[in-house]
Amino acid sequence: MTNETTPTAAQQAPHAAGHRHGPRMRWAKLAPEVYKAMIGLDAAAKKGLDPTLVELVNIRASQLNQCAFCLHMHTGDARKAGESEERLALLAAWEEATGFFTDRERAALALTEAITRLTDGFVPDAVYAQAAAAFEEAELAQLIALITTINAWNRFGVTTRLVPGQV
Repeated sequence: MTNETTPTAAQQAPHAAGHRHGPRMRWAKLAPEVYKAMIGLDAAAKKGLDPTLVELVNIRASQLNQCAFCLHMHTGDARKAGESEERLALLAAWEEATGFFTDRERAALALTEAITRLTDGFVPDAVYAQAAAAFEEAELAQLIALITTINAWNRFGVTTRLVPGQV
């Protein structure tokens, strides 16, 4: 018997339960207009940004949000785009992996973390300034849109427990 304040085993290990049987729901089929809008938003957010940078941002946000579906998809996309295994392996520790990521990539990754972790507070001025120094204003606007979009995708993925490799 569990009391209301004690989490069940499934609540304590939510990722262990349910994955063998598929996602909780097929949200894209149940909300097709939203899915279509997200596809459009995703395409618009990437415009003008370097494809490698796009994938690094998508992977890093997905790591922070623990979205296995998006991690699986974007690491595959990054590999297809020519990203190295070494950089993919070091991405979770990009701040310590000096010399592996460019200043622009580091600025984008710092902004990705700040936007993704809004529960920690606001996006710090220093992080924003670093990104503003590394990107033209229009490019920075696109980068912010990209980060916001992958966070939305991640929330759909983790909420509905999308299964990596399945559509």
